[in-house]
Amino acid sequence: MKSRKPTLEKISPEFGSSLKVRRHQMDVYKGETKPFWHFHPEIELVYVNKGRGKRHIGNHLSYFNNSQLLLIGPNLPHNGFTDRLTINGSETLVQFRQDFLGDHFFDIPEMEKINLLFERSKKGILFGVKTKQKLGSKIEKLNEKEGFKKILILLEVLHSLAKAEDYTLLNADGFAFETEPQDSAKIDIVFKHVNENFKEHISLDEIANKVSMTVPAFCRYFKKVTGKTFTKLVNEYRIVHATKLLSESHMSIADVSFECGFNNFSHFNKLFKEFTGKSASKYRGELMKMVQ
Repeated sequence: MKSRKPTLEKISPEFGSSLKVRRHQMDVYKGETKPFWHFHPEIELVYVNKGRGKRHIGNHLSYFNNSQLLLIGPNLPHNGFTDRLTINGSETLVQFRQDFLGDHFFDIPEMEKINLLFERSKKGILFGVKTKQKLGSKIEKLNEKEGFKKILILLEVLHSLAKAEDYTLLNADGFAFETEPQDSAKIDIVFKHVNENFKEHISLDEIANKVSMTVPAFCRYFKKVTGKTFTKLVNEYRIVHATKLLSESHMSIADVSFECGFNNFSHFNKLFKEFTGKSASKYRGELMKMVQ
């Protein structure tokens, strides 16, 4: 059987460096970089100090509306974020291979906790406010450092992340998405179409036609490579958008449900609770308490 993998992104560190650090400082996000479904063998540390957008990592989909600190493990498929940077926001990316300090550096007893952190990162890790506040500025400074100092700071960051207790595994049940390059292109088409049209009804005939497949073949294919039905994916996009509207607008909950593409308010309430673990009214109420 052939090895099946998503689109491989080639990452090349700067000359004379074993890791890649990029910081994007923008007055406003213009969407120059189009997101695509991809993976890479490098571990990726992502810190956004101000922004908003979707997280699509493995089979996890959610919305963020402030800042975020993520550690994405090697070969874990993810989609680039959209609508992510706001005024005065910045994003710092740190990409490195697990063996960037040698084949066995992290196997020594002193590195055991970091080694376990790398293992957890294979499911995608989202860190909490306490850890973001503690490490955010230090991660941003990596872009200004060179040589030994850069390595030293990164090890300090990894050590702190390894000890952090305020984190969530985004794919707690594990994730295995393997597809050939042409299949990855198909998935990219599906995600793009859903992202642009989830507020409207998307029939199976319509989406199957987009990737030149019959409906039964598409349903089998999509369930196999994502672990969920196409209907569930569309509903997840709608609920994620609903969490955004509930946090950023003064629309009534009923209007939010219809704005997100739901024609049945009770169905919206049921799915919202299944997806977030709480009702839409409770979700908005908790948000209001946090900002008071």
